[in-house]
Amino acid sequence: MVRANEEVETLLQEYADLVAIAGGDAFKARAYEKAARAIGGYPADVSKLDAKGLRDIPNVGKSIADKVLEYLRSGHVSAVEETRASIPAGVRELLTIPTLGPKKAMVLHEELGVSSVDQLLDAIHEERLRDLKGFGEKTEENILHGIELMQKAGGGGRILIGAAMDAAEQIVSELSRVTGCEGCTYAGSLRRMRETIGDIDILVAADRSAPFMEALVGLPYTAEVIAQGEKKTSVRTTKGLQVDLRVLPPDSWGAGLQYFTGSKAHNIRTREIAVHHKLKLSEYGLFHAGSGKKITSETEEEIYARLGLPWIPPPLREDRGEIAAGLRDELPELLAESDIRGDLHTHTDLTDGLAPLEDMVAAAAARGYSYYAVTDHAPNLSMQRMTDEKMLAQRERVRELDRKHHGMRLLHGTELNIGPEGEVDWPDEFLAGFDICVASVHSHFNQSRQALTRRLVRACENPHVAVIGHPTTRLIGKRPGIDADFDAVFEACARTGTALEINAHPERLDLCDEEILRAKRYGVKFAVNSDAHSTTHLPYMRYGVGTAQRGWLTKDDVINTWPLTRLRRFLSSRP
Repeated sequence: MVRANEEVETLLQEYADLVAIAGGDAFKARAYEKAARAIGGYPADVSKLDAKGLRDIPNVGKSIADKVLEYLRSGHVSAVEETRASIPAGVRELLTIPTLGPKKAMVLHEELGVSSVDQLLDAIHEERLRDLKGFGEKTEENILHGIELMQKAGGGGRILIGAAMDAAEQIVSELSRVTGCEGCTYAGSLRRMRETIGDIDILVAADRSAPFMEALVGLPYTAEVIAQGEKKTSVRTTKGLQVDLRVLPPDSWGAGLQYFTGSKAHNIRTREIAVHHKLKLSEYGLFHAGSGKKITSETEEEIYARLGLPWIPPPLREDRGEIAAGLRDELPELLAESDIRGDLHTHTDLTDGLAPLEDMVAAAAARGYSYYAVTDHAPNLSMQRMTDEKMLAQRERVRELDRKHHGMRLLHGTELNIGPEGEVDWPDEFLAGFDICVASVHSHFNQSRQALTRRLVRACENPHVAVIGHPTTRLIGKRPGIDADFDAVFEACARTGTALEINAHPERLDLCDEEILRAKRYGVKFAVNSDAHSTTHLPYMRYGVGTAQRGWLTKDDVINTWPLTRLRRFLSSRP
């Protein structure tokens, strides 16, 4: 389930926003933001730390540690509740709108008296925001899009894949220990590695269902039983996630797994093939349509084989041509996480990371990587206070550590900022000293489509830029991607030999699967990176790989599956 660290991170971030919107000390708000991030990425469980242990976390002082202990002890923090009470509930509602930060929410409340989403919509439709400093027509469009994102999230109840995976794996672990379990796994959109998940589907293979239904209902994080029966039980967890458990007879496992993995469109195609062969396919098996005799049901492989198909990996089961490719025996051999030889986009506490260089390197080595790149932010992201001297000193330390890690080579890189005109930090002679340069857009998201496209294309044409990081800049459910002509960007990447990143952070997954499919048609290469800002972020790689699989990528499409010699040739051969 959700780590205590993440709960505390959410609380402290909310407090930072409340302080800002109440017109409090900007330094105080920033301090709580920094503490929130530090706790969220801290490898140890904060619920097991005392006051001294909490103060050992970067950016956590005595006052913040005391609030964390109060929350862990009682479930609330008096200072947070007092600040909440001082702000109208409607204004707090404004803070839930993606794209609308606390400063703008405060201006709307003070200048226009806006204290609810409905009042904000009225103000936008009456064009009253345009008279406010810092607001304009583009701001209105962004706020309207943010409200749309918020309403979709509230109505659909979809959650990020990372949170869903944590919950599903814990439930699978618990149920697998129940006597009589012959198989247990998650299915549905989570097994297909979709970026957001609705309900979590759990399947169990067993002769008796009652022990598993009772076990699910009895879990400490089950808050509500929605429905309980012999074949299916649905509960809601303390975090609001709906979990649907189905228990299947062991001899129906393959058919049930295929059926409940979906997608609906994919299953329609497989059933159509079954009908064509005078068969009937259901969650219980594959049957003769006439006699009703069961043909097969125990494994997915047998189901697909009897339909004349190879086993189709779950991330491909979206009715995007996988059936036709399977019938032609042309399914790709998809990228696997075990194919990843290194991570090419990571950060340390030299800029906005949470762990020192040595800890990040040790954690990467523990993952069995052949190589690992450190890519801290460049100086144009001014809040990071990077200097030439700091970067060169880090390079020396990276070279020292490289000599000590003979099993894993270290690359010294940087994440450059793509400026408004497509320029990047540092002159050519300084950039030439890096092993790898990732370049990303971090600001000026609201430029025109033409300007944004030109900006990205110019970055691709820079001979020192090897990878475009999180290309659309989106944050799932919080910030839309930039409005650029990405077909032109993909063409530029293919022409210049610039790789596109698949950023594995669950809030980004950028590029998304549909954009990957488009970019692949241009012959673009990709880099699947964690963008880790702490040691706990390195395992996010699995979500980037899942997204790459949904985009039909093989390991040859992904530069960080290549041996280091081939990767170095790619990095050094740009025009």
